[in-house]
Amino acid sequence: MVHDEKDFGAWLDQFKPVIASFDYYVDFDKVYVNAEKWKAELHLMNSLLGSENIERDFLALVRKYPDCLQTVPILIAVRSQEIPVLDVGGLVYYQFGKRKRSTEAEYLDFMRSTGLFELMEEHRISNLYDYVFGVEVGLDSNGRKNRGGHLMENHVEMHLQAAGLKRRFTDRKTSIDGDPTETGVFYKELNSSQIQEFWGIDLSPVTNGGTVEKRFDFVARGADGAVYGIETNFYAGGGSKLNETARSYKEMAQESAGVEGFEFVWVTDGRGWVSARNNLRETFEVMEHIYNLTELEEGAFKRLFA
Repeated sequence: MVHDEKDFGAWLDQFKPVIASFDYYVDFDKVYVNAEKWKAELHLMNSLLGSENIERDFLALVRKYPDCLQTVPILIAVRSQEIPVLDVGGLVYYQFGKRKRSTEAEYLDFMRSTGLFELMEEHRISNLYDYVFGVEVGLDSNGRKNRGGHLMENHVEMHLQAAGLKRRFTDRKTSIDGDPTETGVFYKELNSSQIQEFWGIDLSPVTNGGTVEKRFDFVARGADGAVYGIETNFYAGGGSKLNETARSYKEMAQESAGVEGFEFVWVTDGRGWVSARNNLRETFEVMEHIYNLTELEEGAFKRLFA
């Protein structure tokens, strides 16, 4: 057993339920940009609020300022300028873009049927720009999944830097620019072929004799001169994928054990592992460099790369 001083149960109890940062919930910079895009047109559309003859006033407005039509989709939280609707007569595509437009009758039908006319003529809101700002906040919350996918990598990168490692960048996809003898540095997203070319490390045991390309989330070179391939992930919920992940990283650790000058590191966390604890335990027991976020907070990288 590799982790003589680690108790698996206590280690698993340290796993966090969430790793959300402040900017995970809403990207306000993006919201500001998106809302500002239609600010002038939305202020023109404000003239329709409380209208006693909204169909007449709407047509008069968009005839004079046709760009106002492009604000309609965002009023129902849609980014596309083409909106398909299945009605009794079949599928209708309502066009709000500059180059392709629907008929005035179709616009009136759309505005009435979606409830937008009612929203405006009954003055249920006081300012369409503020309303759209709120819509953009709601739409941006849908981006949390994409932002969440990078949260773990962001946390690990922060701890690499806190350990004193400097990030090195490369613009080339097939090779690395830099000094292969430099220590105390890390790269983001490198492939096994790049590692082999840059540092001359034979990763054939890991890549099935060179037939499989393996990408690591981070690759670091510690003070000892060894190259560390680092994988990161966080699982808030369970599922069959976790068992496969644990098995594959166990194999990776075993395959890389005999590679001179190379170490495999896995940083994982999340309460989703509770449901897959048995497979995770098997990997934990054979893998030297397996860490959770609490260990990184306690300086695991500083000790590893010193």
